[in-house]
Amino acid sequence: MTAISGSAAAVTGAASGIGRALAQQLAAKGCDLALADRDEAGLQTLAAEIGRDTKRKVSVHRLDVADAGQIHDFAEAAITAHPALNILINNAGVALLGTFAEVEQAQMEWLININFWGVVHGTRAFLPHLEKQREAHVVNLSSIFGIVAPPGQTAYCASKFAVRGFSESLRHELAMANSPVRVSVVHPGGVATNIARNARSGGSVDNAQRSEMIDRFDVMAKKTPPAAAARIIEGIEKNQPRILVGSDARFMDLLQRFRPASYWSFLAKRMEKMKAQAGK
Repeated sequence: MTAISGSAAAVTGAASGIGRALAQQLAAKGCDLALADRDEAGLQTLAAEIGRDTKRKVSVHRLDVADAGQIHDFAEAAITAHPALNILINNAGVALLGTFAEVEQAQMEWLININFWGVVHGTRAFLPHLEKQREAHVVNLSSIFGIVAPPGQTAYCASKFAVRGFSESLRHELAMANSPVRVSVVHPGGVATNIARNARSGGSVDNAQRSEMIDRFDVMAKKTPPAAAARIIEGIEKNQPRILVGSDARFMDLLQRFRPASYWSFLAKRMEKMKAQAGK
């Protein structure tokens, strides 16, 4: 098991949503923190709350995970501030609304630079330090859309399937090398964060389409960020290689295994029924 108390963790995308809830709960369990996000004001507010409530050591780092140089600098600063740092949570991510035809190439590259390359660069920057620890853990946030692939999510699914594949292969490599570093990949189902409302839209997506996509997300987003964070921390503590968050994630994972080529026809009908019930 990976002990949280007495550890130090680096968390990207920590200013809001699941990242914020993870920071709060890790601190409550006795973990020091290096918190990173583009929203420096949000980080400062969070750090002040954690310092007041838990007295844990917290460092704040403004970071754009799409920039490999900034990630390298973040790793150096985080390790300097927390020499015993042994947990890395690559949580930062963004969304992009629209079909493949509606999304421009530059928009797709923007998303993949954050959702996938941010994870890869973060792992590469921290891994040499983590391998020197007695025990360490890398936690990469994928999505249920790294297991199933709905229409209108080509860019997001591409990035989250890539995070899954990267994490699983890395886990196997580190195990073969007898590394002290464990790797978990997280697949949240619907979690009530602002990721959809903050998402960019494809170049030809109009306001009505955008509203419909956000409404569809809201219908599915039943899990709260604190509940999702608690499940992720449980998975870290138990060294679980795959952490499914929510009953919807567990259901879709099983459905995909049994109906790998036809799961979407079933899910589409289910989602329309949920949307109709929510509108009553």
